[in-house]
Amino acid sequence: MSATESDVKIYTCSSSATVSPDCAGHVVVSGSYGGEYNAFYAAKWGIRGVVLCDAGVGKNDAGIKGLAYLDGVGLPAATADGNTCHIADGDDILAHGIISYVNHSAQKIGVQVGQTVQAAADLMRGAPVVNAELPAIAGGKRYLISDAPNQPKIICLDAAPMLDAADAGAIAITGSHAALFRGQPDNVIGPDLTGVFFSDGGVGKDNAGIKRLANLDLRNIPAGTASASSAAIGDSRDIYENGVFSYVNESAKRLGGQPGMTVKAFVGVLLRQPRK
Repeated sequence: MSATESDVKIYTCSSSATVSPDCAGHVVVSGSYGGEYNAFYAAKWGIRGVVLCDAGVGKNDAGIKGLAYLDGVGLPAATADGNTCHIADGDDILAHGIISYVNHSAQKIGVQVGQTVQAAADLMRGAPVVNAELPAIAGGKRYLISDAPNQPKIICLDAAPMLDAADAGAIAITGSHAALFRGQPDNVIGPDLTGVFFSDGGVGKDNAGIKRLANLDLRNIPAGTASASSAAIGDSRDIYENGVFSYVNESAKRLGGQPGMTVKAFVGVLLRQPRK
């Protein structure tokens, strides 16, 4: 290992949104799914390589689309199999993850499917820093679906952290997985909502991709996850229009929600509930 390479660190984070300028010049292992949105937010700081979670891959290969995106600027990138590690926990991914997919830029430096994430990240330490201008991404948006009088508004947000205090009382469909960051309670779902829905992120090891559902029961917020195979993770409108529940929490069950039901159908159930 060269003297320069010996100074290169491997940074872990629960989400690509939390990658910071400190990571510039280093390697990132992110707990985020491997879509373009998260690939962009990891790579924009000028890094040498990134490993994300494949989130079960899912519809339209949404869980790994960021790999080809990063090939466009020559940045080595790979995903860890979500069944080998916890989505939303970069530390666990680095410690236990096994590589499931790699891009061409990563293949060129020896990263292979079946390697440990640790081995892949070590190889990325020897790659050059990529400071190229990143192509625009299509995701990461929010949409107002309905704001009818005397009903909760319906909003679609491609990332759950886009929720804000003004969304209190809304029915929110997010493009995010339903994992807790690093497996611990957090404040990502800040406002009290009439209901909130996610992708199941492939569910994964120890059901990490759906842990937030039980946490929302503590606040009596109906919540559920759409199967990643029924709707593309990161695409909140696809989850709203086409998502099929794989899991729902107890608060949703009390209102008639159940696996196999469509997200859109259950939103209709929530709209018919008496207003408080």
